[in-house]
Amino acid sequence: MKNIVVLVSGGGTNLQALIDAQESGLIKGGKITCVISSKPGVYALERAKAHDIPSRVIPRKEYPDSIEYSKAILSALKEENADLVVYAGFMTILDELVVREYPNKMMNVHPALIPSFCGKGYYGLRVHEEALKKGVKLTGATVHFVTEVCDGGPIILQKAVEIENGDTPETLQKRVMQQAEWKILPKAVSLFCEDRLVVTDGRVYIK
Repeated sequence: MKNIVVLVSGGGTNLQALIDAQESGLIKGGKITCVISSKPGVYALERAKAHDIPSRVIPRKEYPDSIEYSKAILSALKEENADLVVYAGFMTILDELVVREYPNKMMNVHPALIPSFCGKGYYGLRVHEEALKKGVKLTGATVHFVTEVCDGGPIILQKAVEIENGDTPETLQKRVMQQAEWKILPKAVSLFCEDRLVVTDGRVYIK
């Protein structure tokens, strides 16, 4: 049984999707063993507590720079014996020293079809604002492995969502979460825990 550590910074809707999937048996071969938050008092911690999942708070503001903070996170991940690290609305960019320790063992969900609307500065509502501004007809979500390149790691799963007339960034964000993010993130986590993901030449193959 693989240990899944989830990193959060806010409300924890993606964390809740993972918890629901775990409790319904959709995640096989792994279990959420710890939730680590970059901020105290966020609702994601309440979600973890409600389901008896241990949590830790490592506040970003208590560390002078990204490297020192990344060292603290890395130390916590090792203490928790993390097999898989999942970014679930984790709003802090970690130094590459963490990624190097967990190659193809850290995953993130991004609210667009990478390589569209991704990279530095593309997070939260801004992604959906840009999609609407461009007039694309399809958007969606992508689960990918985390590398040194922001949103540049090997793509695990993607799911498309149609843009509708009258969409606002807020309505689009909600639909992308409900129809894509909350479905493909638990699925990707389960595939990892079942040892069904193989990365070759920067591409992910599902066994």
